[in-house]
Amino acid sequence: MQVIYGVILHFIGGFASGSFYMPFKKVRKWAWENYWLVGGFFSWLIIPTLAAWLTVPHFGAIIRATSADTKFWTYLMGVLWGIGGLTYGLGVRYLGMSLGNSVILGLTSTFGALLPSIYYDFHPEDGKVKFTTLLHESWGQLVLAGVVVCLIGIYLCGKAGLMKEKDFKGHAPVDELSQESKEEFSIGKGLIVAIISGVLSACFNYGIEAGYPMAKMAIEQGTDPLFQNNVIYIVLLWGGLTTNFIWCIILHIKNRTFGDYIDTKTPLANNYLFAALAGTTWFLQFFFYGMGESKLGNGASSWILHMAFIILTANMWGLVLKEWKGVQPRTLRTIIAGIAAIFISIMLVGLGNAIKP
Repeated sequence: MQVIYGVILHFIGGFASGSFYMPFKKVRKWAWENYWLVGGFFSWLIIPTLAAWLTVPHFGAIIRATSADTKFWTYLMGVLWGIGGLTYGLGVRYLGMSLGNSVILGLTSTFGALLPSIYYDFHPEDGKVKFTTLLHESWGQLVLAGVVVCLIGIYLCGKAGLMKEKDFKGHAPVDELSQESKEEFSIGKGLIVAIISGVLSACFNYGIEAGYPMAKMAIEQGTDPLFQNNVIYIVLLWGGLTTNFIWCIILHIKNRTFGDYIDTKTPLANNYLFAALAGTTWFLQFFFYGMGESKLGNGASSWILHMAFIILTANMWGLVLKEWKGVQPRTLRTIIAGIAAIFISIMLVGLGNAIKP
């Protein structure tokens, strides 16, 4: 039952992450840096602090009592993850919601799921699963099989993207294509950006592992293990906020968009509302991720489940937004096969955790 509960929590978190960009589409007459920064203050500062205040007693004292080394590595992983998050936006712009999320989050899922367990082979930590354990235990082999199947799904989604580009160059009726998707789509630039984003975005999971001493201290002081990661998110997301804040300020200076925040010619109330909603929705992914991880007790499984659910959700939105409208039937079959493979990977990871002793 614990495993089922954990999978459900990861689904909620994945759905939140795969959907968070949707409110941004309601923002009007603001530059990207305006709504990204407003949403960022909610997702990386305001809501995480509120969540920690509600669920982790004396979270500020726990952070102060944590070693400088732990806080440094947690913060640094947040900075690197922030770079991945910035390039994520470009990846989705060039590849679309479904393909962009599939490639970026597929890479993130693989690096984020496996490298921490490899690290713990050399730096043992109580309660942390080693890569050798995954290799030698039947349940661990199922988890690794799920990772492999997930990679197959990513490959199929990438192949579908190449086929989509070919369709967009004249093999599909122009009037059936989404004009915005056609103008923005670029498989070359998109894949380069997506690879950078996918690798660096995995640093979020590294940051959770680096900040584990804070979660451990919180549990020792009476925090419900269900919410143990909420204190880590405070420091980790400071790093993400730093990266994104600096980049948005640079863009403000370059594009002269500081005035957008108070420009009454734009729908200010609407823009602030939807940017805040997007930011809040984004943070909910990791609020539920931490809860799901506490039920599974396996970082590799939690990460791959979380990312797989995001990919499924993003592809669902891609179909809803008609990003694949007008492509050849074989292209559509390929993206559906990729989504199916990712779904199978979720089942394998869930089964592996279900039989874990």
